Amino acid sequence: MPHSSPDALQQRCQHIVTSPVLTPEQKRHFLALEAENNLPYPALPEAARAALEEGFICDMFEGHAPYKPRYVLPDYAKFLANGSEWLELEGAKDLDDALSLLTILYHHVPSVTSMPVYLGQLDAILTPYVRILTQEEIDSRIKRFWRYLDRTLPDAFMHANIGPADTPVTRAILRADAELKQVAPNLTFIYDPDITPDDLLLEVAKNICECSKPHISNGPMNDKIFTKGRYGVVSCYNSLPLAGGGSTLVRLNLKAIAERSTSIENFFTRTLPHYCQQQIAIIDARCDFLYGQSGFFENSFLVKRGAD
Repeated sequence: MPHSSPDALQQRCQHIVTSPVLTPEQKRHFLALEAENNLPYPALPEAARAALEEGFICDMFEGHAPYKPRYVLPDYAKFLANGSEWLELEGAKDLDDALSLLTILYHHVPSVTSMPVYLGQLDAILTPYVRILTQEEIDSRIKRFWRYLDRTLPDAFMHANIGPADTPVTRAILRADAELKQVAPNLTFIYDPDITPDDLLLEVAKNICECSKPHISNGPMNDKIFTKGRYGVVSCYNSLPLAGGGSTLVRLNLKAIAERSTSIENFFTRTLPHYCQQQIAIIDARCDFLYGQSGFFENSFLVKRGAD
């Protein structure tokens, strides 16, 4: 992680701004990342730094100065009910209001991708605002909303949840996803055998055949880990507490670690434990910067008032 010379940095920035394939928004994102990565990395023990530089550990390209968490899970239901003083928004009164409010808030939810990674338990938070709308009217609104998400926040890391209950919004989302076959948003159906009817589960299975979504999550199992209804599935395998999140994601390169090992026993007793310790050191260093220096938790309206 050496510092680049000014000439090398300028060359990379020039390559970005003159790229024929990047949009202006993408250029801005990559230019910002170049600036961040020109800062020194959070202080690491030598062994941890070596593990990162040699590719045994990957920090998922989160940047040298972690100034926002990787996963942020706002309480979207609270936001829809109360609005936001910081955003000067009143609470939603109908489905049109609710969808409009969400599209605004999504642009203020940070992540390392610059796009929100969690969109909420959409059927649960939107159902209270359906009121007298017919299924056809719900379907048309959800389809427009679904297309909006893909066109303005085109990130496969962006994740929405539905289920386990069967609601008109649940069905509308499944229909829109199957018809549009978009990459974004990603989608998880939370399944509970005591709540989810069989015909809805069958519809979910049909959607998987149509568009490879949604993933299916074991609701009762997650309910035992978290408070029921107070968590979000933020990727195909990560679940985190609602009104909370995840600070960083640092991964081990198990293939490289195995190749470094002299035997299976050496892998489990020496090599893997060594790199796990370096992984922990990197996580600690990144979290120390995020919580102690970035100012995010002192200044973000999402932290001070949830989404209010």
